[in-house]
Amino acid sequence: MSTIPLMPKATAVWLVENTSLGFDQIADFCKLHPLEVKAIADGEAAQTIKGLDPVTTGQLTREEIDRAQKDPKYRLKMAETRVRVPVQKRKGPRYTPVSRRQDRPNAILWLLRNHPELKDAAIMRLVGTTKPTIDSIRGRSHWNSTNLTPSDPVMLGLCSQIDLDFEVEKAAKNAPPREIGAEGETLLPTEETTAADALASAALRSYRQEEPQDDELDADAVFAKLKSLKGPVDEDEDEA
Repeated sequence: MSTIPLMPKATAVWLVENTSLGFDQIADFCKLHPLEVKAIADGEAAQTIKGLDPVTTGQLTREEIDRAQKDPKYRLKMAETRVRVPVQKRKGPRYTPVSRRQDRPNAILWLLRNHPELKDAAIMRLVGTTKPTIDSIRGRSHWNSTNLTPSDPVMLGLCSQIDLDFEVEKAAKNAPPREIGAEGETLLPTEETTAADALASAALRSYRQEEPQDDELDADAVFAKLKSLKGPVDEDEDEA
């Protein structure tokens, strides 16, 4: 049962005009702020709103109002609904408006391509179609298969995003696990990966071993050049 009255501000207007309830009591029942109720009473708000009688709508009883008027601390309680409307469960395929029925083949094609995990029963629930129609579109035997364009059923208004996500999630849970080694795998065999790693390691070791040798060759060349430059200086010193 809902705890918010029908048209809260209109109900508050009626209670302000027809009862002696306090602002806090009306605000608590209508789920408004006490200052909003005070503004309604002062004529500063809801001037164009017509009051709604909560008694005639079955939201309050006269006894409940009288009790609250006698006790300022009492809080109004919503009256229980005497009529229970049963929740009807949808059976069979979803009803599709006539204006949208021509879009169903495009939606079916979109579902078959983008969500192959969906079973025919799920597609029938989503777009309100039949199994022969799904089979004809899947097998390209539909009379208009050459002109079909995949279209999102949510964008077409054939189902809601919540319903689509629910069916996809349900199908994913019931789908069997994929086998390793199926077609389309991109992982290389172990022999190829280990061989490539071995070649890379050998090349790296060779490069690191060659680096010091290059440094040593460069150092010898520098020392030889220094000796060649220092030679004439030594001869001059001996003559002196």
